[in-house]
Amino acid sequence: MKQLLVLLSLLTAVCLQPAVAADTPPAPKTIAKPSVSNHSPQVQVVTSLGNFTIELNVERAPLTVANFLAYVDQGHYTNTLIHRAIANFVIQGGGFNVDYTPKPAPATVVNESGNGLSNVRGTVGLARTTEPHGGNSQFYVNINDNAALDPNQTRWGYAVFGRVVAGMDVVDRIGNVATGKHGIMDETPLKPVVIMKVERVSSP
Repeated sequence: MKQLLVLLSLLTAVCLQPAVAADTPPAPKTIAKPSVSNHSPQVQVVTSLGNFTIELNVERAPLTVANFLAYVDQGHYTNTLIHRAIANFVIQGGGFNVDYTPKPAPATVVNESGNGLSNVRGTVGLARTTEPHGGNSQFYVNINDNAALDPNQTRWGYAVFGRVVAGMDVVDRIGNVATGKHGIMDETPLKPVVIMKVERVSSP
């Protein structure tokens, strides 16, 4: 019941929201050639509370990875916020400037939530609005196993496209900061957690 209430609290257009039933089940995965050369590219997220590294899954989420890396290469994430931190659920960022104004992110991507990757602890997913294909630049990291964010036969889910391979202790630290309401957003860190940059790094 507690987790259900937490999920219901996310029903706003700018935040990660519980999966929404669609008119039809998720379409088969679109076959496309992403603009990514490395089979397992990695990026480092540099924040004011420490750094963590994400390994991206090109094989399972080619469109989402390509979209995310396009934002990385544009410098989109520089000086944005981790604007949502929910202990034992997720942290979320990449959509707001440090002054809490929305950062324009016009490029959206097809929902790849049916790719077989589950929202388990340490995985990284694409946040979206109630529109199934409304994901753009905002991403989240699962602090817990969150099967409620996975798709099923009657609803779209949230696409997992990577996993944290270093710095999960930083993610946990961010997830446990004191939070409150800021404008229309809930569970916002009272002391801003800033994403100073997200950059590609060499895979080991």
